[in-house]
Amino acid sequence: MTQFCPKMVKLNLRHRFQRRVLILRRCIRCFWDRFLMCSLGKPIKTRYRMLSSTSSSVHPPPSASVHPPPVCHHGRHDRKDSDLVPLKISLLGDSQIGKTSFLMKYIGDENDDEQEDSQEKGLNLMVKTFFVSGARIYYSIWEVDGVEKFQDHLPLACKDSVAILFMFDLTSRCTLNNVISWYQEARKWNQTAILIMIGTKFDDFIQLPIDLQWTIASQARAYAKALNATLFFSSATYNINVNKIFKFITAKLFDLPWTVERNLNIGEPIIDF
Repeated sequence: MTQFCPKMVKLNLRHRFQRRVLILRRCIRCFWDRFLMCSLGKPIKTRYRMLSSTSSSVHPPPSASVHPPPVCHHGRHDRKDSDLVPLKISLLGDSQIGKTSFLMKYIGDENDDEQEDSQEKGLNLMVKTFFVSGARIYYSIWEVDGVEKFQDHLPLACKDSVAILFMFDLTSRCTLNNVISWYQEARKWNQTAILIMIGTKFDDFIQLPIDLQWTIASQARAYAKALNATLFFSSATYNINVNKIFKFITAKLFDLPWTVERNLNIGEPIIDF
């Protein structure tokens, strides 16, 4: 007569339970993906012009603002404003999630003087100028304060933007949930921009229990898929994926031969598209 070891029985029961939990998670995720796709609809895809490497005269993408750079921009850029390719980027998300820190990490302190006149209550405008294939690219990045009373700035911040960055705190589930409402509001004023979802404070996120990391990462990936957005986990403190995000935007805008590798490993800065 076969005798069963209590320890083996316990292990088998635990294994069966874990398999059932995994199947349940997959079912919930599948249902959630379909729910989001049905409720949000499919965003309009945008085509962008190729940046010619043989010409110094570059035209901005169709969705870019054709207006000259803001009057608050002065100094060394006033000398040759005619050769700038002005492009506008919007930065949206709840307050206290690290938007300004992220932006400052990218901009750096090389042009602090030029940012002084660009501040308005609830709206933060910063600029970045760089060269690509002989052309001078001018990014004006519009950050909207996450406080509800400042959301009246959304039309101004989103109109004519070539890219919209939806940011959330990886350690705060409510800020991730609110990405949907930010998306819905932004889409009222811009339906052609490249969409990026950015999870901030990755350095704090990896201190969370691994199962919670998996849950948050899965939800963020589901949201990004529903929004037709590219997902990046980032850290301004350790400069993780900050510059890479803007390189990705530039490459998408001008069809440049630069790509990022997909990374879905839990415990690492995820990139999903």
